[in-house]
Amino acid sequence: MKGFLPLLLLLRFSTWSLGQSAPTEAALLALMQKANVPGMQLVYTRGGREHTYCLGRRTAGSAAAVDATTTFEAASLGKALLAYTALRLLDKGVFSLDKPLLSYYAYPRLRGAPNADKITARMVLGHTTGLLNWAANPLSPEWVTAPLRLKYAPDSCWNYSGEGYVFLQKTLEYLTGKSFEALAQEEVFGPLRMTYSSFVWQEKFAANAASGHDGKGQPVPISHFPEPYGAYSLLSTAADYGRFLQALMAGRGLKPATAQLLLTPANDALRCGKPATATDPFIAWACGVGLATTSQGLAQWQWGDNGNFKGFYLTLPGKKESLVFLTNSSNGPKMTDDLLRLFLGPGEYRATQWLAE
Repeated sequence: MKGFLPLLLLLRFSTWSLGQSAPTEAALLALMQKANVPGMQLVYTRGGREHTYCLGRRTAGSAAAVDATTTFEAASLGKALLAYTALRLLDKGVFSLDKPLLSYYAYPRLRGAPNADKITARMVLGHTTGLLNWAANPLSPEWVTAPLRLKYAPDSCWNYSGEGYVFLQKTLEYLTGKSFEALAQEEVFGPLRMTYSSFVWQEKFAANAASGHDGKGQPVPISHFPEPYGAYSLLSTAADYGRFLQALMAGRGLKPATAQLLLTPANDALRCGKPATATDPFIAWACGVGLATTSQGLAQWQWGDNGNFKGFYLTLPGKKESLVFLTNSSNGPKMTDDLLRLFLGPGEYRATQWLAE
């Protein structure tokens, strides 16, 4: 029977894409077993209909099953929430996308850094600040005060940067006088009823939190983030995040022109250090989300990677479809292409190929 599994999955790709039947839990569990992923939440939404899957175990070898309220580390999927929060504050006149951020807040970690005074919020959201991803491990005590220097000229090329997002977050906190957790609760979590989401650890998560797992399937405890960081500390569920994706696709809660910033390229995602000819014609970056030209139309996307927790989302705004999955394993990305085609149908989705380059 094992030899027939790919054919069975292919048949499910076809029938699901035609709206005739939903993927079965058995099909998803087969992918998880193959990738050595202990637990997963997945939410697929199409035309207002939500399909939710909660599969596997919170910790490998235990009887504790993943359910709809199990908390996962969503990692960099929090960047889209930070971007959405920033755009909501943009609409309120709190800051400007193209005014240098240092003119608002003298970020101590950039003191004396050449060209830092040219960095704007638009550059942060599009990953063109010239900053590294991290100057040090963000979970280490020294990271909070680690000096930052630009590796590339601002707005010259694309270089993924968590540090840039932290810089924007700290600026917004300074301008509003509120912590980022408070801003997220006011602008995102509260309005969208994201009950099981936070950028800091909450005791209510303890009874039902997933453990992370390394590539060999060994469990690692979930991080109890004491401080909120939009770039990496999001704790959430796929159900909560799926509701956010519906708002993101539609630009709900944003002025029309601001909503277009989530659908319009801010840059062509030319990686720093690569020649101009290396630009991928199918990939660009908007203000806070990746964009991909897929065989199903324009897509928004982002991956999440906290090492032992990995996730991914992709939306098709033109078709009002979204898919998000959260896994408690470093092996989660092995399933991405299969899951995209299983739920969205056969085709080219570009994102994972670009990441692998």
